[in-house]
Amino acid sequence: MPVVEKAKSWYSTEAGRKKVRYFLASVVATAISQGTLFITYTILSVGSAVECNVIATAVGAVPSYYLNRMWAWGKSGRSHMLKEVVPFWVLAFLGLGVSLVMVNYASNASKSSHLSHLVTGLVVNLANLVAFGIVWIAKYVIFDKLVFVE
Repeated sequence: MPVVEKAKSWYSTEAGRKKVRYFLASVVATAISQGTLFITYTILSVGSAVECNVIATAVGAVPSYYLNRMWAWGKSGRSHMLKEVVPFWVLAFLGLGVSLVMVNYASNASKSSHLSHLVTGLVVNLANLVAFGIVWIAKYVIFDKLVFVE
């Protein structure tokens, strides 16, 4: 069976669609967070890399929650505070914590290496991306098995 046929067959399953939708929701949320971080830190310089990282994470978390809840896991209606909202925000803060450590390190290392603000900004964005990549797989498993379950 050709690869394309296998992919279509896999995507036709509920688990396949859920994984693709989770991935695409993450791409959208990541693009929003990365864009916000780049604009607030690199272009506008509204604060330190750590402060701008907090802003970017908060901005990206909102569409992430709704895209994952409604599109990836097919939930509608009111959110359940203890089963959905609290675990989601706990995981968002876990991601924020990991990214704060990495962004702070990247910012300090870039500045001590006398890199330009633009290059420092790009390194900060990369650190944020790597941090959330580390948390991404764990979040999928937790969302799938504990948060957005039937």
